[in-house]
Amino acid sequence: MTTDFDTTPTTASTPETGGKLLLAASTGGHLAQLVRLAPGLGATDDSLWVTFRTPQSESLLKGRNVLYVPYIRPRDAANVVRAYQSIRAAIKNTHFDGAVSTGSALALAALPAAKLGGLPTLYIESVSRVDGPSLSGRILDKFRLAELRTQHPHWSSGRWGVHPSVLSTFHNVQKPKPADGRLKLFVTLGTIEGYGFDSLVDRIVDLGIAGDDTTWQLGYTEAKRELPGTAHAQVSAEDFERYAREADVVITHAGVGTVLGLLEMGISPIAVVRRKDRGEHVDNHQEQIARLMSELGIGTSTEVEDLTSDMIHAAAMTGIRGDLAAA
Repeated sequence: MTTDFDTTPTTASTPETGGKLLLAASTGGHLAQLVRLAPGLGATDDSLWVTFRTPQSESLLKGRNVLYVPYIRPRDAANVVRAYQSIRAAIKNTHFDGAVSTGSALALAALPAAKLGGLPTLYIESVSRVDGPSLSGRILDKFRLAELRTQHPHWSSGRWGVHPSVLSTFHNVQKPKPADGRLKLFVTLGTIEGYGFDSLVDRIVDLGIAGDDTTWQLGYTEAKRELPGTAHAQVSAEDFERYAREADVVITHAGVGTVLGLLEMGISPIAVVRRKDRGEHVDNHQEQIARLMSELGIGTSTEVEDLTSDMIHAAAMTGIRGDLAAA
Protein backbone atom coordinates (compact mmCIF):
# COMPACT_ATOMS: atom_id res chain seq x y z
CA MET A 1 0.00 0.00 0.00
CA THR A 2 1.26 3.46 -0.90
CA THR A 3 0.28 6.50 1.14
CA ASP A 4 0.38 10.01 -0.30
CA PHE A 5 -0.43 12.68 2.27
CA ASP A 6 -2.10 15.63 0.63
CA THR A 7 0.13 18.71 0.89
CA THR A 8 -2.72 21.22 0.51
CA PRO A 9 -4.89 22.46 3.39
CA THR A 10 -7.84 20.18 4.10
CA THR A 11 -10.85 20.02 6.37
CA ALA A 12 -11.45 16.31 5.80
CA SER A 13 -12.03 14.26 8.94
CA THR A 14 -8.96 12.11 8.26
CA PRO A 15 -6.04 12.28 5.83
CA GLU A 16 -5.88 9.87 2.90
CA THR A 17 -3.65 7.44 4.71
CA GLY A 18 -3.51 3.95 6.07
CA GLY A 19 -1.20 0.98 6.23
CA LYS A 20 1.95 0.35 8.16
CA LEU A 21 2.89 3.71 9.63
CA LEU A 22 5.78 5.07 11.64
CA LEU A 23 4.05 6.85 14.54
CA ALA A 24 6.33 9.14 16.54
CA ALA A 25 5.50 11.26 19.59
CA SER A 26 7.13 12.44 22.77
CA THR A 27 5.60 10.98 25.91
CA GLY A 28 2.87 12.85 27.75
CA GLY A 29 0.20 14.69 25.81
CA HIS A 30 1.78 14.18 22.42
CA LEU A 31 1.74 10.40 22.73
CA ALA A 32 -1.75 10.35 24.27
CA GLN A 33 -3.10 12.31 21.31
CA LEU A 34 -1.39 10.13 18.72
CA VAL A 35 -2.75 6.95 20.33
CA ARG A 36 -6.24 8.46 20.13
CA LEU A 37 -5.79 9.61 16.53
CA ALA A 38 -4.08 6.50 15.14
CA PRO A 39 -7.24 4.47 14.37
CA GLY A 40 -8.64 7.34 12.28
CA LEU A 41 -5.34 7.51 10.41
CA GLY A 42 -5.75 3.87 9.37
CA ALA A 43 -2.63 2.69 11.20
CA THR A 44 -2.37 -1.10 11.00
CA ASP A 45 -1.38 -3.29 13.92
CA ASP A 46 2.14 -3.77 12.56
CA SER A 47 2.85 -0.02 12.61
CA LEU A 48 5.95 1.08 14.54
CA TRP A 49 5.63 3.49 17.46
CA VAL A 50 8.61 5.70 18.32
CA THR A 51 8.73 7.36 21.74
CA PHE A 52 10.54 7.46 25.10
CA ARG A 53 10.36 4.67 27.66
CA THR A 54 8.14 5.73 30.57
CA PRO A 55 5.35 4.06 32.57
CA GLN A 56 2.87 5.91 30.35
CA SER A 57 4.36 4.68 27.06
CA GLU A 58 4.77 1.12 28.32
CA SER A 59 1.11 1.08 29.33
CA LEU A 60 -0.37 2.81 26.28
CA LEU A 61 1.71 0.83 23.80
CA LYS A 62 1.64 -2.57 25.48
CA GLY A 63 1.60 -5.31 22.83
CA ARG A 64 2.56 -2.94 19.99
CA ASN A 65 5.78 -2.58 18.04
CA VAL A 66 7.81 0.13 19.77
CA LEU A 67 11.19 1.73 19.17
CA TYR A 68 12.33 3.52 22.31
CA VAL A 69 14.74 6.43 21.76
CA PRO A 70 16.62 8.63 24.26
CA TYR A 71 14.51 11.19 26.12
CA ILE A 72 14.62 14.62 24.45
CA ARG A 73 14.44 17.52 26.86
CA PRO A 74 13.18 20.90 25.58
CA ARG A 75 15.73 22.40 23.15
CA ASP A 76 17.86 19.20 23.37
CA ALA A 77 19.52 19.08 19.93
CA ALA A 78 21.97 16.28 20.80
CA ASN A 79 19.25 13.74 21.57
CA VAL A 80 17.23 14.86 18.55
CA VAL A 81 20.21 13.75 16.47
CA ARG A 82 20.51 10.45 18.34
CA ALA A 83 16.82 9.73 17.85
CA TYR A 84 17.10 10.66 14.16
CA GLN A 85 19.88 8.13 13.69
CA SER A 86 17.87 5.34 15.35
CA ILE A 87 14.81 6.11 13.27
CA ARG A 88 16.79 6.27 10.01
CA ALA A 89 18.14 2.79 10.75
CA ALA A 90 14.62 1.47 11.36
CA ILE A 91 13.34 2.98 8.10
CA LYS A 92 16.20 1.48 6.09
CA ASN A 93 15.41 -2.00 7.37
CA THR A 94 11.58 -1.96 7.18
CA HIS A 95 8.92 -0.85 4.68
CA PHE A 96 6.50 1.82 5.88
CA ASP A 97 3.60 3.49 4.06
CA GLY A 98 3.99 6.83 5.82
CA ALA A 99 5.04 8.65 8.99
CA VAL A 100 2.92 10.68 11.41
CA SER A 101 3.91 12.71 14.46
CA THR A 102 2.08 14.84 17.00
CA GLY A 103 5.35 16.30 18.35
CA SER A 104 7.04 17.67 20.19
CA ALA A 105 10.83 17.60 19.65
CA LEU A 106 10.66 13.97 18.56
CA ALA A 107 8.89 15.14 15.41
CA LEU A 108 12.12 16.93 14.44
CA ALA A 109 13.89 13.57 14.44
CA ALA A 110 11.21 11.30 13.02
CA LEU A 111 9.74 13.32 10.17
CA PRO A 112 13.03 14.42 8.57
CA ALA A 113 14.27 10.81 8.84
CA ALA A 114 11.07 9.57 7.20
CA LYS A 115 11.11 12.20 4.45
CA LEU A 116 14.73 11.43 3.63
CA GLY A 117 13.67 7.79 3.42
CA GLY A 118 11.08 8.66 0.80
CA LEU A 119 7.99 8.38 3.03
CA PRO A 120 4.96 10.71 3.01
CA THR A 121 5.02 12.65 6.28
CA LEU A 122 2.24 14.22 8.35
CA TYR A 123 2.50 16.46 11.41
CA ILE A 124 -0.59 17.07 13.56
CA GLU A 125 0.00 19.96 15.96
CA SER A 126 -0.92 19.39 19.61
CA VAL A 127 -4.40 20.44 20.65
CA SER A 128 -2.71 22.52 23.36
CA ARG A 129 -1.44 24.92 20.67
CA VAL A 130 -4.59 27.01 20.50
CA ASP A 131 -3.01 30.22 19.19
CA GLY A 132 -0.56 28.90 16.61
CA PRO A 133 2.14 26.30 15.96
CA SER A 134 4.82 25.20 18.37
CA LEU A 135 8.53 25.64 17.67
CA SER A 136 8.58 22.13 16.20
CA GLY A 137 5.64 22.99 13.97
CA ARG A 138 7.30 26.20 12.78
CA ILE A 139 10.52 24.38 11.94
CA LEU A 140 8.68 21.67 10.01
CA ASP A 141 6.77 24.38 8.14
CA LYS A 142 9.88 26.43 7.33
CA PHE A 143 11.73 23.47 5.83
CA ARG A 144 8.63 21.84 4.30
CA LEU A 145 9.28 18.55 6.04
CA ALA A 146 5.66 17.37 6.33
CA GLU A 147 2.04 17.95 5.56
CA LEU A 148 0.78 20.11 8.43
CA ARG A 149 -2.47 19.97 10.38
CA THR A 150 -3.85 22.03 13.28
CA GLN A 151 -6.70 20.97 15.57
CA HIS A 152 -7.92 24.60 15.64
CA PRO A 153 -9.59 25.88 12.45
CA HIS A 154 -9.27 29.54 13.45
CA TRP A 155 -5.53 29.58 12.76
CA SER A 156 -5.42 27.20 9.80
CA SER A 157 -3.97 28.95 6.75
CA GLY A 158 -1.37 28.50 4.05
CA ARG A 159 0.09 25.03 4.46
CA TRP A 160 -1.78 24.32 7.71
CA GLY A 161 -4.87 22.18 7.17
CA VAL A 162 -7.40 21.13 9.81
CA HIS A 163 -7.65 17.92 11.82
CA PRO A 164 -10.53 17.19 14.24
CA SER A 165 -9.73 18.05 17.86
CA VAL A 166 -9.19 15.18 20.28
CA LEU A 167 -11.08 17.17 22.94
CA SER A 168 -14.20 18.07 20.99
CA THR A 169 -16.17 14.92 21.88
CA PHE A 170 -16.16 15.40 25.68
CA HIS A 171 -18.90 17.00 27.81
CA ASN A 172 -19.40 17.73 31.52
CA VAL A 173 -22.16 15.82 33.33
CA GLN A 174 -23.44 16.08 36.88
CA LYS A 175 -22.71 13.37 39.44
CA PRO A 176 -23.85 12.93 43.06
CA LYS A 177 -22.18 14.82 45.89
CA PRO A 178 -19.88 12.65 48.06
CA ALA A 179 -22.05 11.21 50.82
CA ASP A 180 -19.99 12.25 53.85
CA GLY A 181 -18.88 15.63 52.51
CA ARG A 182 -15.20 14.70 52.78
CA LEU A 183 -13.14 14.77 49.61
CA LYS A 184 -10.56 12.21 48.62
CA LEU A 185 -8.00 13.99 46.41
CA PHE A 186 -5.50 12.77 43.84
CA VAL A 187 -2.94 15.46 42.98
CA THR A 188 -0.81 14.68 39.92
CA LEU A 189 1.76 17.19 38.72
CA GLY A 190 3.15 15.59 35.56
CA THR A 191 6.64 14.25 34.98
CA ILE A 192 8.41 16.81 32.77
CA GLU A 193 12.07 16.59 33.78
CA GLY A 194 13.61 19.62 35.43
CA TYR A 195 10.41 21.51 36.17
CA GLY A 196 8.68 21.48 39.55
CA PHE A 197 5.25 22.82 40.47
CA ASP A 198 5.82 23.98 44.06
CA SER A 199 3.26 26.77 43.82
CA LEU A 200 0.40 24.31 43.30
CA VAL A 201 1.55 22.07 46.15
CA ASP A 202 1.71 25.08 48.47
CA ARG A 203 -1.72 26.31 47.36
CA ILE A 204 -3.42 22.96 48.00
CA VAL A 205 -1.82 22.60 51.43
CA ASP A 206 -2.69 26.19 52.37
CA LEU A 207 -6.34 25.64 51.44
CA GLY A 208 -6.49 22.97 54.14
CA ILE A 209 -8.54 20.62 51.97
CA ALA A 210 -5.95 17.85 51.63
CA GLY A 211 -6.12 15.10 54.23
CA ASP A 212 -4.78 11.70 55.20
CA ASP A 213 -6.48 10.10 52.20
CA THR A 214 -4.92 12.52 49.68
CA THR A 215 -2.50 10.92 47.20
CA TRP A 216 0.24 13.00 45.57
CA GLN A 217 2.13 12.12 42.38
CA LEU A 218 4.84 14.79 42.43
CA GLY A 219 6.98 13.99 39.39
CA TYR A 220 10.02 16.27 39.54
CA THR A 221 8.52 18.53 42.21
CA GLU A 222 10.42 18.17 45.47
CA ALA A 223 8.07 18.82 48.39
CA LYS A 224 9.58 21.44 50.69
CA ARG A 225 7.08 20.83 53.48
CA GLU A 226 5.33 17.87 55.03
CA LEU A 227 2.38 16.81 52.91
CA PRO A 228 -0.85 15.34 54.26
CA GLY A 229 -1.57 11.90 52.83
CA THR A 230 0.75 9.74 50.72
CA ALA A 231 3.33 11.17 48.30
CA HIS A 232 5.02 9.43 45.34
CA ALA A 233 7.54 10.72 42.82
CA GLN A 234 6.05 8.62 40.02
CA VAL A 235 3.47 5.86 39.89
CA SER A 236 2.74 3.12 37.38
CA ALA A 237 0.01 3.63 34.81
CA GLU A 238 -2.13 1.08 36.63
CA ASP A 239 -1.75 2.86 39.99
CA PHE A 240 -2.36 6.23 38.35
CA GLU A 241 -5.69 5.03 36.98
CA ARG A 242 -6.64 3.46 40.31
CA TYR A 243 -5.84 6.60 42.30
CA ALA A 244 -7.70 8.77 39.78
CA ARG A 245 -10.82 6.60 39.73
CA GLU A 246 -10.93 6.26 43.53
CA ALA A 247 -10.61 10.01 44.10
CA ASP A 248 -13.51 12.42 44.43
CA VAL A 249 -11.43 15.11 42.72
CA VAL A 250 -8.27 14.99 40.57
CA ILE A 251 -6.12 18.13 40.57
CA THR A 252 -3.46 18.20 37.86
CA HIS A 253 -1.25 20.50 35.85
CA ALA A 254 -2.79 21.67 32.57
CA GLY A 255 -0.81 19.15 30.53
CA VAL A 256 -2.80 17.84 27.59
CA GLY A 257 -1.68 14.23 28.08
CA THR A 258 -2.83 14.05 31.68
CA VAL A 259 -6.04 15.97 30.95
CA LEU A 260 -6.88 13.77 27.96
CA GLY A 261 -6.24 10.57 29.91
CA LEU A 262 -8.50 11.72 32.75
CA LEU A 263 -11.28 12.77 30.37
CA GLU A 264 -11.17 9.33 28.76
CA MET A 265 -11.71 7.81 32.22
CA GLY A 266 -14.83 9.95 32.66
CA ILE A 267 -13.06 12.19 35.19
CA SER A 268 -13.56 15.96 35.15
CA PRO A 269 -10.17 17.29 36.34
CA ILE A 270 -9.11 20.58 37.80
CA ALA A 271 -6.27 21.63 35.49
CA VAL A 272 -3.89 24.24 36.90
CA VAL A 273 -1.58 26.23 34.64
CA ARG A 274 2.21 25.97 34.98
CA ARG A 275 3.94 29.31 34.43
CA LYS A 276 7.32 29.99 32.80
CA ASP A 277 8.06 32.97 35.06
CA ARG A 278 7.91 30.67 38.10
CA GLY A 279 10.25 28.17 36.43
CA GLU A 280 7.44 25.62 36.05
CA HIS A 281 7.69 25.04 32.28
CA VAL A 282 9.67 26.01 29.21
CA ASP A 283 6.85 28.36 28.08
CA ASN A 284 3.25 29.30 28.91
CA HIS A 285 1.46 27.01 26.46
CA GLN A 286 -0.56 25.38 29.27
CA GLU A 287 -2.53 28.61 29.39
CA GLN A 288 -3.86 27.69 25.94
CA ILE A 289 -5.14 24.23 26.91
CA ALA A 290 -6.76 25.75 30.02
CA ARG A 291 -8.54 28.34 27.88
CA LEU A 292 -9.67 25.63 25.46
CA MET A 293 -11.10 23.59 28.33
CA SER A 294 -13.12 26.63 29.41
CA GLU A 295 -14.36 27.30 25.87
CA LEU A 296 -15.43 23.65 25.42
CA GLY A 297 -16.97 23.47 28.89
CA ILE A 298 -15.00 20.43 29.97
CA GLY A 299 -13.34 20.03 33.35
CA THR A 300 -12.20 23.05 35.34
CA SER A 301 -9.18 25.17 34.44
CA THR A 302 -7.56 27.72 36.73
CA GLU A 303 -4.44 29.60 37.71
CA VAL A 304 -2.73 28.58 40.96
CA GLU A 305 -3.82 31.71 42.82
CA ASP A 306 -7.46 31.26 41.74
CA LEU A 307 -7.82 27.67 43.01
CA THR A 308 -10.38 27.61 45.86
CA SER A 309 -12.04 25.09 48.13
CA ASP A 310 -15.39 25.90 46.52
CA MET A 311 -13.95 25.06 43.11
CA ILE A 312 -12.69 21.71 44.40
CA HIS A 313 -16.06 20.85 45.97
CA ALA A 314 -17.83 21.75 42.71
CA ALA A 315 -15.49 19.47 40.75
CA ALA A 316 -16.49 16.58 43.02
CA MET A 317 -20.00 16.79 41.55
CA THR A 318 -18.88 16.86 37.90
CA GLY A 319 -18.08 13.96 35.59
CA ILE A 320 -17.31 13.57 31.89
CA ARG A 321 -19.11 11.88 29.01
CA GLY A 322 -17.20 11.31 25.79
CA ASP A 323 -17.64 9.56 22.46
CA LEU A 324 -14.30 7.83 21.95
CA ALA A 325 -15.26 6.58 18.51
CA ALA A 326 -15.80 10.11 17.23
CA ALA A 327 -12.12 11.00 17.52
